[in-house]
Amino acid sequence: MTNAPTPKPWIAGIHAYVPGKAAGDDGRVVAKLSANENPLGCSPLALEAIGKAQHPSRYPDGDSAELRTAIGAHYGIDPTRIIMGAGSGELLYLAASGYAGPGDEVLFSEYAFSLYDIVARRAGAVPVEAPATDYANDVDALLAKVSTRTRVVLVANPNNPTGTYLPRAEIARLHAGLPSDVLLVLDLAYAEYVAPGDDDGAMDLAASQPNVLVTRTFSKAYGLAGERVGWGTGAAPVIDILNRLRGAFNVANTAQSGALAALADQQFVEHSRRHNAEVRARFAAAIAALGNHGLRMVPSEANFVLVVFEDALSGEAAYRALAEQGYMTRWFPGIAEAVRVTIGTAEEMEAVAAILRRAAEAAK
Repeated sequence: MTNAPTPKPWIAGIHAYVPGKAAGDDGRVVAKLSANENPLGCSPLALEAIGKAQHPSRYPDGDSAELRTAIGAHYGIDPTRIIMGAGSGELLYLAASGYAGPGDEVLFSEYAFSLYDIVARRAGAVPVEAPATDYANDVDALLAKVSTRTRVVLVANPNNPTGTYLPRAEIARLHAGLPSDVLLVLDLAYAEYVAPGDDDGAMDLAASQPNVLVTRTFSKAYGLAGERVGWGTGAAPVIDILNRLRGAFNVANTAQSGALAALADQQFVEHSRRHNAEVRARFAAAIAALGNHGLRMVPSEANFVLVVFEDALSGEAAYRALAEQGYMTRWFPGIAEAVRVTIGTAEEMEAVAAILRRAAEAAK
């Protein structure tokens, strides 16, 4: 007997998602390089549209019909095969809840997005990690972990927090090796940052296969993280299941208006991609120059990089050195030897490289 409500037993195993810090421990305003936000902000057209969409007394369109139609036209997808979410994170929750439960397994890679463990546990399923290879998703390792209880496989491409990328052939090989009753969720939150021509084939799989869901977001390259707009596409039966589970009116009026305008401004998205590629390349060169101090950068196709410390300087010490100088990055206890750094402005990244150089020299 109990005198209080009793939660489901698997809920106790959930550790709440920890976002990137926006301020120092002492409350100081810092350069926020911890959440993979767009340093260029968002499209001026999106900002204008958000400002004109203030209708707080009216519910938003619960189906996001105009936005789904626009996304469908842009990508050549039937809008009925598109679902909107409050960020792509909501869709990850829906996928796990719709297809996995107690006694089932949700599979993902070591060094995967920390939300994956949470979405699995929230569904009552068992999270299963496959070993990574040099911080990257390993298709053979993932397939080796598939069991009769596997119901969902989650893969981010590019991967967060490592930035690594699986090419089209590897994504196809992963899908081909999965049982047909396993849902493959391809999380393409950072797809807009991938070099033109490097198509991993995820969208084609979602269009042609009954067991693939692709999730996308307006939070990263589009710069609308605060508006919480995500979307997904897959086979009609998959979208139907997710629509049964999603929150009512889950995309706000301002978010729908902002995303519509942002989608129409592909020039801003391309500018963001080019800025990221150029600044990331310069930062990579700066880190490579510190190789004799035990620093290296994992190759990245995203708007962030994972810097690994293999000598005297530790990941935690590097994180704290950067924070003391006003640059907030991410240090994950599960990747204690590294820090993840969002690609910010050119000036910010030059400062980060200089701080890491001094910290590495002092640690010798």
